[in-house]
Amino acid sequence: MNIKKDKFGPEYLLEVYDSKNGMRGFLVIDNTTLGPGKGGIRMTPDITLEEIFTLARTMTWKNALAELPFGGAKAGIVFDPKSYSEEEKKEIVQAFSRALKPFAPKQYIAAPDMNLGEREMQWFVEANGNWHAATGKPANLCMKIFGKPGEKCGIPHEFGSTGSGVAEATKVATNHIGMDIAGARIAIEGFGNVGEFAAKYLREMGAKVVATSDIKGTIYDADGLDFPKLLEAKRKGSVTQYKEGKKLLHEEIFELPVDILIPAAIPNVITNDNYKKVEAKIIIEAANIPIPHDIEKKLQERGIVVVPDIIANAGGVISSYAEYRGYNPKDMFRVIKRKISRNTKMILENAERYGINPRKAAIDIAQERVQKAMAVHRNNQKKII
Repeated sequence: MNIKKDKFGPEYLLEVYDSKNGMRGFLVIDNTTLGPGKGGIRMTPDITLEEIFTLARTMTWKNALAELPFGGAKAGIVFDPKSYSEEEKKEIVQAFSRALKPFAPKQYIAAPDMNLGEREMQWFVEANGNWHAATGKPANLCMKIFGKPGEKCGIPHEFGSTGSGVAEATKVATNHIGMDIAGARIAIEGFGNVGEFAAKYLREMGAKVVATSDIKGTIYDADGLDFPKLLEAKRKGSVTQYKEGKKLLHEEIFELPVDILIPAAIPNVITNDNYKKVEAKIIIEAANIPIPHDIEKKLQERGIVVVPDIIANAGGVISSYAEYRGYNPKDMFRVIKRKISRNTKMILENAERYGINPRKAAIDIAQERVQKAMAVHRNNQKKII
C-alpha cells in the first residue's frame, strides 16, 4: 500500500465489507483539525484506497484554502452502477452508510461524487439516521435543525455550484493577465454537471464557449457554440449530436486555438504527451487532478497560467458548507463568489511574487492554516492535561 503517513495525516484508513450483498468500500479521513472530514463518495468498479487517500489529502487543502470548518476526507465504493439495478445500487449505498455510522457525521460528512447524486445522498442519510451525515441532498429534504414543514433548504447539484466557482476563478485569472473575459474563447473538456454549468455562467459573463466534449468526441465552432442547442444535443446522448460545428476526437480539444482551456472531467488528461500542444493562455482545473503536478510546472514554464483544482473547483465544497449551515441558494452563490474570487487572486499574486507555481502557492497557504490550527489544538490539549 503506497500511503505514507506524515504530520498532517491520514487519521483513519478504513476498508468496509458487507457479506450479505458484497458491498466493499473505503473511507479515508485525512485531517480533522479544522473540523469533521468533508469529501464526496465516488462509485467505480476500480476505485482503490490509494486513490481515495490522494483525494482526501486534496480535500484537506481545499477546505483549508476555502476557510471552511471542515477537514479533509474522501470515500469510495467498489461498484459498477451501470451493471446493476437501481434497487441494488440503493442497497449497496445504504450498506456503506451503515458501515460508516461510527464516523458519520461526527468525523466524516459525505457528499455526491462520481456516479452518485442527490438521490443517493438521500439514501445515505436515511440509512445513517442523521441529516448532517451528508450534503447534496434533494431540496425537499430539509435538515431537522433548520427546516420547517414544506420549506426547501437542501442545495442539490442542479444549482451548479461547482461550475459557478469555476467561472469566478476564470474571471479572476483573465483579469490577472490583462485579458477581458467578454469575448474570450473557451474550450471545456467534459459537459457534465461541472462543465455544463461552467459554460452557462461563463456565457453570462460574455465569454465565448467554442468547444466542448464528452466521451464520444469534441464539437468545435470558432464562432461559438449555441448553448440551448448544445443542451439539446446532450439530451440526445452526446454533445457530438450538435449539428453545426466541426466534430473532432475527444483528445483534440486540448490542442485548439483558444484563450482558456477548462478540463472538467477526468484526471490526467494533459500529460507529457500533449502539454506542448496546448495553445491556451489560461488553464482552469475544474476536474480533480486533470494535470500531473510536474506537468503544471512545465506549463508554467511555457507562460501558461494554471489555476489548480484545489482553488478552481472548490465551489462544490463551499456549497456543501452553505447547505450544512442552512443557507439558501442566493446566500450560497454569494459565499462562493467571495471565497473563490479572493483565493484565486491571492494564489496567483503569491505565485508571481515568489516565483513559484500557483499550486505550490495554494498548498503553502493551506498548510500554514492547518499547522496553525494543529498548534492551537496541541496547546489546548496540554492545558487540559
